[in-house]
Amino acid sequence: MKELTPLQSAVMMAGGVLVVLGAAAYMFLPVAAFVAFAVGAVAFSYMQLQQSYDGRSFTVRRLRRQQLLGAVALLVAACLMAMQTFRFGFAIRNEWVVALTIGCVLELYTAFRLPAELEKEQRQRK
Repeated sequence: MKELTPLQSAVMMAGGVLVVLGAAAYMFLPVAAFVAFAVGAVAFSYMQLQQSYDGRSFTVRRLRRQQLLGAVALLVAACLMAMQTFRFGFAIRNEWVVALTIGCVLELYTAFRLPAELEKEQRQRK
């Protein structure tokens, strides 16, 4: 996979931290939490889009698609959180939590499986 620059890695880490802080602070400061969550979700997702995989491994390509689907789920969660926070659209309850859960599960799964598959692919090349 294409490696991120140190600046891109820092932006991705900061985005992840903002996502967690925004989700945790939503009960206490909904507007500030939404801003933090939305900025974090956009930064995290954009940095994941910057990575690419040009190999031929079906497993890695599948995991990469799952990772991108998790990033999209985080963006959907931000949109649903905006609907609940600012009272517009169809999402008036905690629908954003469902999208966040889906995104987190996909991101967590691929965070462990993708490096293992890439390492396995490197070993097979040698």
